[in-house]
Amino acid sequence: MKLRYAMVCSSNQNRSMEAHFLLKKQGFNVSSYGTGSHVKLPGPSIREPNVYEFGTPYKQMFEELHRKDPELYKRNGILPMLKRNLSVKLAPQRWQDNALDGAFDVVITFEEKVFDMVVEDLYNREPILMKPVAVINLEVKDNHEEAAIGGRLTLELCQEIEATESWENSIDEIIAGFERNQRRKIVYTILFY
Repeated sequence: MKLRYAMVCSSNQNRSMEAHFLLKKQGFNVSSYGTGSHVKLPGPSIREPNVYEFGTPYKQMFEELHRKDPELYKRNGILPMLKRNLSVKLAPQRWQDNALDGAFDVVITFEEKVFDMVVEDLYNREPILMKPVAVINLEVKDNHEEAAIGGRLTLELCQEIEATESWENSIDEIIAGFERNQRRKIVYTILFY
């Protein structure tokens, strides 16, 4: 079965892009999005983030930050993250603007507030296709190490979903087994496009 997957995080493009990178390498049909109003990357201090519009090419972000302070942005992992991101796609996309690019079968978020935003967004859209979509939250801390772990867990979960005849009939068992094996709590719901 070839399902369509969407990875969604807030605005920094780390967790969703790590999962997108791993799934794409394994041949999954996957997209990734942020839900914030801008893309925010750490800056020289907490009060000085680097803020970009969605749609700004990763290459442009990489070049700007490399010019500003290559040592800082290498050390904090932003340049390697942007390098990975530009190998996956041209630029970050915003969920609210692009979610209808195609009806996804599975949407995975990485924090509860993003899960709530995606659920609310889909709930407020008029279902046209009456096609089910599983929205799943796998809580992942927002740092490079946890994003790597979360990406591997996401790949494993998607492989389990992909291996079923009908994810709609198996999702409860898949989630329960994943929670048991990984000792992680997952929140999920089924909505319609």
